[in-house]
Amino acid sequence: MEELVGLREGSSGKPVTLPELWGPCPRVRRGIRGGLEWLKQRLFCVGEDWYFLMALGVLMALISYTMNFAIGRVVRAHKWLYKEVGDGHLLRYLSWTVYPVALLSFSSGFSQSITPFSGGSGLPELKTMLSGVILEDYLDIKNFGAKVVGLSCTLATGSTIFLGKVGPFVHLSVMISAYLGHVRTKTMGESNAKELEMLTAAAAVGVATVFAAPFSGVLFSIEVMSSHFSVWNYWRGFFAATCGAFMFRLLSVFNSEQETITSIYKTSFRVDVPFDLPEIFFFVALGAICGVLSCVYLFCQRTFVRFIKTNRYTSKLLATSKPLYSALAALVLASITYPPGVGRFMASRLSMKEHLDTLFDNNSWALMTRNSSPPWPMEPDPQNLWFEWYHPRFTIFGTLAFFLVMKVALSFSCLFPIPHLICIPLLSLCPGIGHFQLSAAFPGPWPELPHLGFGPAGAAAFSGAVTHSISTALLAFELTGQIVHALPVLMAVLAANAVSQNCQPSFYDGTIMAKKLPYLPWIRGRKLGSYPVIVEHFMNRTITTLAKDMPLEEVAKVVTSTDVIQYPLVESTESQTLVGTVEKTHLVQALQTVTPGQQSCLQDILTDGCPTQPVTLQLSPETSLYQTHNLFELLTLQSLFVTSRGRAVGSVSWVELKKAISTLINPPAPK
Repeated sequence: MEELVGLREGSSGKPVTLPELWGPCPRVRRGIRGGLEWLKQRLFCVGEDWYFLMALGVLMALISYTMNFAIGRVVRAHKWLYKEVGDGHLLRYLSWTVYPVALLSFSSGFSQSITPFSGGSGLPELKTMLSGVILEDYLDIKNFGAKVVGLSCTLATGSTIFLGKVGPFVHLSVMISAYLGHVRTKTMGESNAKELEMLTAAAAVGVATVFAAPFSGVLFSIEVMSSHFSVWNYWRGFFAATCGAFMFRLLSVFNSEQETITSIYKTSFRVDVPFDLPEIFFFVALGAICGVLSCVYLFCQRTFVRFIKTNRYTSKLLATSKPLYSALAALVLASITYPPGVGRFMASRLSMKEHLDTLFDNNSWALMTRNSSPPWPMEPDPQNLWFEWYHPRFTIFGTLAFFLVMKVALSFSCLFPIPHLICIPLLSLCPGIGHFQLSAAFPGPWPELPHLGFGPAGAAAFSGAVTHSISTALLAFELTGQIVHALPVLMAVLAANAVSQNCQPSFYDGTIMAKKLPYLPWIRGRKLGSYPVIVEHFMNRTITTLAKDMPLEEVAKVVTSTDVIQYPLVESTESQTLVGTVEKTHLVQALQTVTPGQQSCLQDILTDGCPTQPVTLQLSPETSLYQTHNLFELLTLQSLFVTSRGRAVGSVSWVELKKAISTLINPPAPK
């Protein structure tokens, strides 16, 4: 390699090497090197986490934007086909229905043929994993391709199928995070201690790269994904989510879709007097209504899930031919949303984004249609998309009410065995509630009344009540780019959650219960009812201990007759003082190497090198159920031993804890 050369000032033109050129300036060179070293230490003082999180955010933003770009092209092709087939109802009906049927059939068949874990949103399983349960192959990289292809085909059906991408994208982000973590572990020789921290940050990235909303993405990962959150992970979530959201919106600018980085559903609400004081009552009432409706929705959703799984025909169809089940369900939904038919009253010609654009606007449709009857155009007018909601006989109230009822029913398509989630559909359903109340509460000619924030308030309240989260309020602000209705929207979300959390489990917890995933339930009223219940009331008293003075013949009998992973190790048979644990696999290996006549008790093989583990955390029989539940959730534990004055008297696992919580929530009837 040739050495760099330069010319010294005032020389005759003879080139000199770079070290000779800088030779007269040793202090400058040392200063530059020292400055670069200082900058390197300051920028990368947290190790490689910066690189990892930035790569995760940028990579997920590229995937999200590429999927949106491809899906947009397919949706436009569907609209073009529907327009070009002519006026014949048969051809138009076929062009409207065959498209989603083919896409959903392929989505279900392709994703399920690769892995069964690619169906659904993935959020209930992720909640279970973040609580300490290991689900084998759920984060395998082969699921990634199946999820991407299946989700793209699902979303390419447009508004025909009422499904969204948030949940699957959180799953995709977590899979990428797990894969990058494995690569880093192999290349740098690190342990997997950081994997759980990175999975929580990846959940925030998944939301941020869908909505370009880093703040609500981080809060979503805290509220929904984990029961306890370490403050140390806070910066990880924000940094990765900000990188992902920034790159996602920057790609829109590079592709000339936006002039600059703006919010996705930009609104223009008044900022001088955004709302009057009496309107607070209507926002709170809207939140309460959304809370009641969310309870009805969650109850109907779980009932429908049970019906699908217990019905003889649907359960058999799901077990034997998932693509056929998806095709039949897609045909029914596409027939319902056919625009010249029932879809005329649901604005079915609008895409999901156009639904939100119209429902988030700052117009009172009742006022705009009071003295005029806008025609229903042959094609949606980009400047007046709200015309799609008007019908001269049905009126705005009729179309909105019909839209709410039908979309609630259509949202049960979340039972498809395909990658999907209902978050975006809920966001387009909830503004309909807000607009309905707006038109009903303020139908009169009050042009100066700034009652224009009911759409975002309804979106935040209903979706927050269904998911039991407050971050949807912040999501509404980040989506619309305005925070002028911060107080009333937050009050609506709190009112909706107050109703929903006292009546029904969240959508994700309900799905966990329906799928029978291993997950600890919340303790309702735990500050009152869970303290009198102590470990002694529900612990498992029949535990098998191994004493150091136990003969090897008895140890071998215990090992062969029991099916446990580890045994509690006690000092002696008489004292039963807990001193540690010993793994069954290590014990079996040690017993196989025993020389007859040389070793007589367990202490001998422990001395020869059979590894043991200390018991760093124990429960007392007087520990309350609330404290035990907190420990299991905070430390992601699976089981703990119970000791009384050092003696091993029992154990508590998830089985005993869930049974105690169930008894507390639903006490048995008195005899």
